[in-house]
Amino acid sequence: MVATLYNTPWPDSTGSGLDRRGWISRYAWGQDYHQVLRRGLVRLDALLRQRVGEGLESKICVDTAPLLERSYARMAGLGWIGKNTCLINQQSGSWFFLGALMVSIELEAGAPPPDRCGTCTRCIGACPTQAIVPGPLGYTVDSRLCISYLTIELRGSVPEDRRAGIGRHIFGCDICQDVCPWNWRAPITSDPAFAPRHYAPPLEELAALHETAFHAGFGATPVARARYSGFLRNVAIAMGNSGPAKFRAPLEKLAASADPLVACHAAWALRR
Repeated sequence: MVATLYNTPWPDSTGSGLDRRGWISRYAWGQDYHQVLRRGLVRLDALLRQRVGEGLESKICVDTAPLLERSYARMAGLGWIGKNTCLINQQSGSWFFLGALMVSIELEAGAPPPDRCGTCTRCIGACPTQAIVPGPLGYTVDSRLCISYLTIELRGSVPEDRRAGIGRHIFGCDICQDVCPWNWRAPITSDPAFAPRHYAPPLEELAALHETAFHAGFGATPVARARYSGFLRNVAIAMGNSGPAKFRAPLEKLAASADPLVACHAAWALRR
């Protein structure tokens, strides 16, 4: 199991003060992490082959296999799983990506570190949609309420009663990590791959993006996963939650969209 830091010195979502901009989750500011981690794991695989020979069987996994990386990373000793379900490392916080290299050789096993969240519930209290809930094996995230799920994985309409809680988030959410005390002194990455291209773009500019411009600007980043239609849906919600009158004209244009998903969310935003 491997971990790669992606924390940057740029502002967090809870203290940015950028009320007319959309918020993109920190992990999506730079290059697509799948490619960055894969390159590192390819190098690791080559080093192992130098040591043990070409008889080594291996498989690289970076969100590409039915493998719950954080659970294996915990068993490998990389951190404990916090109440927000993120893997937390005592020295590095939780701003890191996880990857796995499955190999056909015996390796010395790691050991899970102790859970150091204690009685802290900052992440639970800060979640705008109250998505962090108790479960039979500890706390879990209810994806039906989670801003990251609603703005990335959900392909259809966002339920009306959950739109206000999304705030200005247009792709993902960092709130439960921003408020985590273990991240207050988290180290900063030196990898230029994770330097921000976009972190809080003006909502008016995003609402005016044509599909070709969307793919040109975000195609090589994780933001592409939301797809163009879902992205504009999220922009409309963020505009509705922001409220400035100057958003009326771009929202009226979105409300006239031939895409019914975009149009209905823009109409909701105009009513707001």
